[in-house]
Amino acid sequence: MAQKPFASSADLADKQQTLEVLADGVYALTAEGDPNVGAIEGEDFLVCFEALATPVAAREWLALLRQHTDKPVKFLVLSHYHAVRVLGASAFDAEVIVAHERTRELIAERGKQDWESEYGRMPRLFKEPASIPGLTWPTATFADRFTIDLGGDRGDLVLQYCGRGHTEGDIVAWLPRQRILFAGDLVEAHAALYTGDAFHRDWSTGTLDAVAAFGAETLVGGRGAVASGRDAVDAAIGQTRHFLQVMLREVGAVRQRGGTVKEAFEATHAALVDQYGGWPIFEHCLPFDVSRLWDEMSGIERPRIWTGERDRAVWQELQD
Repeated sequence: MAQKPFASSADLADKQQTLEVLADGVYALTAEGDPNVGAIEGEDFLVCFEALATPVAAREWLALLRQHTDKPVKFLVLSHYHAVRVLGASAFDAEVIVAHERTRELIAERGKQDWESEYGRMPRLFKEPASIPGLTWPTATFADRFTIDLGGDRGDLVLQYCGRGHTEGDIVAWLPRQRILFAGDLVEAHAALYTGDAFHRDWSTGTLDAVAAFGAETLVGGRGAVASGRDAVDAAIGQTRHFLQVMLREVGAVRQRGGTVKEAFEATHAALVDQYGGWPIFEHCLPFDVSRLWDEMSGIERPRIWTGERDRAVWQELQD
């Protein structure tokens, strides 16, 4: 049997983008499982959520947004450090780039290696990579909560740390008045999870509990369609939790009986594929997901740094 193409390297088809107006001055752009982005209008400024992988990709998003508003971008919010979320930041000309304090530390520690890794895994997302001026550095960081007064009668936008999950530093953006939550990659709606830098036990329990406690009526996950209505929001959070719980169960069982990481991958794939196998990036993510969870269960508390070389070694070990 021929080996599967590495990660998403063979996924070269453009995805259909959909710009949704979720409420007055609240926007989300989804793209068939590609990374989602969003924007919130303040009285005389914009807050943009996520930056995409390159300035060229970000400018395409901004051109769509400019059909609705010409307000300048004051705040650019980064939910976490991964390259496909942050390297387009220069296109926004934001006054302030906000992230969790751990996200800034992770960019310093492993941002360069992550850039190399993600470009190798998902080249299609890196439109004109030469346009990236370098690593993106937050200019404002926080530990627990950061509140942006949107001005006028628009209320607040609350940036909140919910605990370790997809990475050590994920944050969400919450609009209490509209009950809209931008959850970043802590929640996916009909898209597979990437957990290669995750803390699976924390994420599947307290962190998702904190996300659910907002009681959002609309949720924009990191990938996949917008979840509209409480039932859809609960389903997206439940699917995310279930994916993690199945991984924990299957990898844990293989470790307990003295099996190998490849056996853990095969067991996890078999347990998830019927429900999630047709969802975006499932086959791409799972080898890296299982590798990280195996490490976590082996006592490696912090995720090891992914590099292009390590990516391909893990892929070959688990796919052969």
